[in-house]
Amino acid sequence: MRSGENVKGIAARAAMWSARHRTLAILGWIAFVIGVTVLSGQIGTHEATNADQGHGDSGRADRIVADAGFPVQPAGEMAIVQNRSGANRTAAIADLTRQLKATSNVTGVQPAIESPDKKSSLITFSIAGDPDTAKDRVGPALDTVAKVQAAHPDLYIAEGGDASGDKLIGDDLDEGLSRLGMLSLPVTLGILLIAFGAVVAALLPVALAITAVVAAIGLLAVASRFAPTVDTTMHVMLLVGLAVGVDYCLFYIRRERDERRNGADPHRALVIAAQTSGRSIWISGLTVIVAMAGMFLTFDTTFVSFAVGTILVVATAVLGSLTVLPAMLSALGDKVDAIKIPGLYRRRSDGRVWNAFLGMVLAKPLISTIVAIGALAAIAAPALDLRTKAEGFEDLPPQASIVQAFKAVDAAFPSKTSPAEVVIPAAVPKDRLAAFEKAVAASNGKLTGPVETRVNPAGNVTVVSLGLVGDDALDVLRTQAPATFGKDALVTGERAGDADFNARLHTSMPWVFGFVLGLAFLLLLVSFRSVVVAITGVVLNLFSVAAAYGMLVWVFQYGHFEKQLQFQASPGITNWMPLFLFIILFGLSMDYHVFVLSRIREGYDRGLSTREAVREGIGRTAGVITSAAVVMVAVFALFATLPLASTKQLGIGLAAAVLLDATIIRAVLLPAVMALLGEKNWWLPRWLGWLPQIAHEQAPADGPASPERELAGVS
Repeated sequence: MRSGENVKGIAARAAMWSARHRTLAILGWIAFVIGVTVLSGQIGTHEATNADQGHGDSGRADRIVADAGFPVQPAGEMAIVQNRSGANRTAAIADLTRQLKATSNVTGVQPAIESPDKKSSLITFSIAGDPDTAKDRVGPALDTVAKVQAAHPDLYIAEGGDASGDKLIGDDLDEGLSRLGMLSLPVTLGILLIAFGAVVAALLPVALAITAVVAAIGLLAVASRFAPTVDTTMHVMLLVGLAVGVDYCLFYIRRERDERRNGADPHRALVIAAQTSGRSIWISGLTVIVAMAGMFLTFDTTFVSFAVGTILVVATAVLGSLTVLPAMLSALGDKVDAIKIPGLYRRRSDGRVWNAFLGMVLAKPLISTIVAIGALAAIAAPALDLRTKAEGFEDLPPQASIVQAFKAVDAAFPSKTSPAEVVIPAAVPKDRLAAFEKAVAASNGKLTGPVETRVNPAGNVTVVSLGLVGDDALDVLRTQAPATFGKDALVTGERAGDADFNARLHTSMPWVFGFVLGLAFLLLLVSFRSVVVAITGVVLNLFSVAAAYGMLVWVFQYGHFEKQLQFQASPGITNWMPLFLFIILFGLSMDYHVFVLSRIREGYDRGLSTREAVREGIGRTAGVITSAAVVMVAVFALFATLPLASTKQLGIGLAAAVLLDATIIRAVLLPAVMALLGEKNWWLPRWLGWLPQIAHEQAPADGPASPERELAGVS
């Protein structure tokens, strides 16, 4: 670093220190990644249990059952025999029962029960051994049922249950995630090769993103001691970590390359990149972390796990971008452009197409604003019909035989697919159980049997299981259970848990939205010293979220692209999706917004008019924003290839929102609105004049007498 330079800010100082001590910074980063990975392998990760994830009465009931010492129940399976073209099920039932009893890993085969309409029979059985690993032993049972079906083609004979469902989800999801892992990195690298036109420059963002994700997963093991994690957290970390890690590097490297192409020496280019893009990364990372922290206010184990995982991966990506990345750039110098790709490498990226388009937008800002808002409103309009639902077997691949079996069992025996449970923390007299069975029989079909009872070894907790039919059946049961068993009786089960989860989300949503929007506004206000910039930033990001909601409803509720995406339209979006998408999208959108605004403010602070600053700032960042958006859209779109409806919704929602955000919002609406507002963009009330002055312009040039001190590695 040159002695005459005035490097300001945490980001720039960290970058300059790393550049001067690049060997220490690079080896330190490698040691950090390896160290936390080894540590996580030694201490393990604490997984959240079902009891950790409950809310309301169902959560309390699950905790009572978990602490009651009930014997571990083996994984339950069901085989349905149903009339189709044939009507006589007797021989098939006898054949299936006999063969199941002779099948390995099958235990507890029960006599067949008949459905109320006399058209279906159900045989229940269990898979021996640990229920958590039963999916690995259910294969012989599935083969047996398939063999009996082949022998009785005039009937419908199929199997479904805990183990077979886990096998379907596990096998398909594992295959999908493996495919995702194999495709996401080559796709990302391919896009970066096109963006940079040089192999070394393209490899740097991928390397940083991968090491940041690995290190964050290692840190998650430590954090799980305080907040148990759920198994999907690592997938979310991969998604977010790859997106922000690549983006941060892309912003930094592109600025450093642009400054070198403008005539700056490698050291000077690095200083400017650290003072500008480095600062944008720092602010953007803080904003993303703030957005993710909003999930803590749900007080839900899954969301808290997502919050911890995403905060760790974003913080790690920011740390790497501000330390090891400038160290690598300092070490490489002009070699960052090594292994140029003919036809793709360009000394300058003038962005003529984007600049021409931007010129039209700025020439007619009012018309551009109206057109952009109209387009976004049309895309977001279906969101007015947004409904939510809990995840169920209907969210699995519809063509899977196990899913079809679940649907058949659910229609004929609703008490078997998702039974409700009444948990009573006491022994229950027989007369109370008899009274409850009478109440079930008198419920006009809303409560259905068979009513089954189990008691823990200590005899102080009783669990009564039954079926629910109809939308208001849960309310009926939650009224009837305390009336029969006393006020301590609690209802749990899939439907009760979903209802309590929805109630928890409904309560926490205003707090989460207020927290994220409020702190994002404050961060933008402090960073850019403008109330107007802060308000427009929040509003523009809300536009992208609304458009994502509209796209989800149009695709997954209205059933567009069912065949292509391999899903079945449902009456609602997965219940946790709207809140999660809001938080993730709001955080990721701030990447672009902070980066673009910083470049605009940089020009304004140099004396340009607002319109010229907008033209220069967006024109110079259009290429990198496009590249970053293409990376995000490609990675997110790959999630739509996973088998679960929720992962498809996540991928489509994120990909659509980022695409719209980088095109309609950043390329049209943002410049048009700022052009209309003019100098009002930078309005700050006098009473806020105490806010700190943060320089956005690049580091000032050195005087002729300032001697240069070489950046060197430590010995």
